[in-house]
This record gives sequence, structure tokens and C-alpha cells, in this order.
Amino acid sequence: GTIPVCFIATNHTSGGNSGSPVLNADGHLLGLNFDRVWEGTMSDIEFDTSVCRNISVDIRYVLFVMEKIGKADYLIKELDICED
Repeated sequence: GTIPVCFIATNHTSGGNSGSPVLNADGHLLGLNFDRVWEGTMSDIEFDTSVCRNISVDIRYVLFVMEKIGKADYLIKELDICED
């Protein structure tokens, strides 16, 4: 199978937002913000949805890395994971 690694969204971010959760309308964790595209750095002054994009790591990839590489499946067992 395949696991998505990252995705781009139009959330308003600024410097210091790395690690912030990306949630859907139901409050489910989709990923973690870690960067923004160069064109979006102007959003600190004016947010423009036509150019502002943030880059996030997909939470499914984070869980995969935790389990397979970090050998931290014991942490995953403690989480309440929904598979919508």
C-alpha cells in the first residue's frame, strides 16, 4: 500500500507555527504543520488564500514512522484512533 507523507492546505500560518495540529471540521487530527510556501510568507502582513499555503506532515505517516521506525507501537495502542 501507500501512505501519504505530506499535504498542502490554505491555513493561515506564521513563523512559530511548526508542530501545530491540522484538524478537520470534526476535530480529527489530520496532520502537523511544519512549513509554508515562500509565496505565503507575506501572510504575516496580509492573508491571501490564492497564494498562502502551509505544508503539513500527514498523521498517518507519523503513526507509520512511530510504529515501524521508532518501534513505539506501545504509544499507538494508547491513542484513540478513528479511521474515517
